[in-house]
Amino acid sequence: MTLYTQNLPRWKKEEVAEIKRSIEEHTLVGVVDMYGIPASQVQQIRRSLRGTARVKMARNTLIEHALSDLGGSVAALNEHATGQSALIFTNENPFKLFKLLEKTKTKMAAKPGETAPEDIVVPKGPTSFKPGPIVGELQQVGIPAAIEGGKVKIREAKTVVKEGETISKKVADALVKLGIKPMDVGLVLQAAYYRDTIFTPDLLAIDEEAYASNIVLAAQQAFNLSVNAVIPTRLTISAIIGKAVREARNVGVEASIYEKGVIDLIIGRAQQQMLAVALVAADHGFELDEATLKAASAATAVAPAAAEPAEEAKPAEEEKEEEEKKEEEEESGMAGLGALFG
Repeated sequence: MTLYTQNLPRWKKEEVAEIKRSIEEHTLVGVVDMYGIPASQVQQIRRSLRGTARVKMARNTLIEHALSDLGGSVAALNEHATGQSALIFTNENPFKLFKLLEKTKTKMAAKPGETAPEDIVVPKGPTSFKPGPIVGELQQVGIPAAIEGGKVKIREAKTVVKEGETISKKVADALVKLGIKPMDVGLVLQAAYYRDTIFTPDLLAIDEEAYASNIVLAAQQAFNLSVNAVIPTRLTISAIIGKAVREARNVGVEASIYEKGVIDLIIGRAQQQMLAVALVAADHGFELDEATLKAASAATAVAPAAAEPAEEAKPAEEEKEEEEKKEEEEESGMAGLGALFG
């Protein structure tokens, strides 16, 4: 429905003009719900927001006039200006504003007919009440109350109203007596217009700790991907080089290529294998002296060659060609790894 301000009384035109001017002077304008906020708390909220944001209370029809006159994407805020609405102006971003308004909320007692914002649970434990009619009143609304040690005690935790359900008068009275205040009262941001975009609470209510953890996890995964895919960057080049050196060294050890930086590892592995054989021999009742240990070491060195099946004798000329070819391959491999290890 198109609205025309020229037919409005003068004071309403001035109100609409002020709203339009405030929207143009700030980077963000939001619609807030002020339902159920006591006047004293409104003043307290205004003081806490001073210097950061300004709250403007106006009739919904005047808000609609101003937003419609401005037109464009800001006019979409009209959909959220329902109930006891007000406008809030600030130069902060919508996430900071949402967090700031959440801090203005305080706990209040529930009133009959209100909707439970979450499950309302009466905790287990003793109360300050002495035996009397209070026991029956609590039991009438489903709260398991009993008398123990001269006091009224709640025997077990009880959910008296589930999220989204209407709070009855009896339940509201019982909660007041027990000192339970389940209602969050404060400015509720319905929507915010910021840089041609409408932000709603479901987009603004983020878990900052979970968000930060996800960023850290993503950074770690990106780093690992860069290293494993060998994509050099300023942050990953050292890890990539270190990984390449370790892998090259492992190749040298497995291939028994005697190069500086590898020979000690080869000897160490051989010694470990020798000791493993010695331990097996000891487990079978063999007494191992130094001579036996040396013999076992020598046997381990020649075992692979002895274990291979004997091949038929080849012509001397063919064997010579194969040996020359083998030597060339070994020299080529040694040169390549030698260059790798410097």
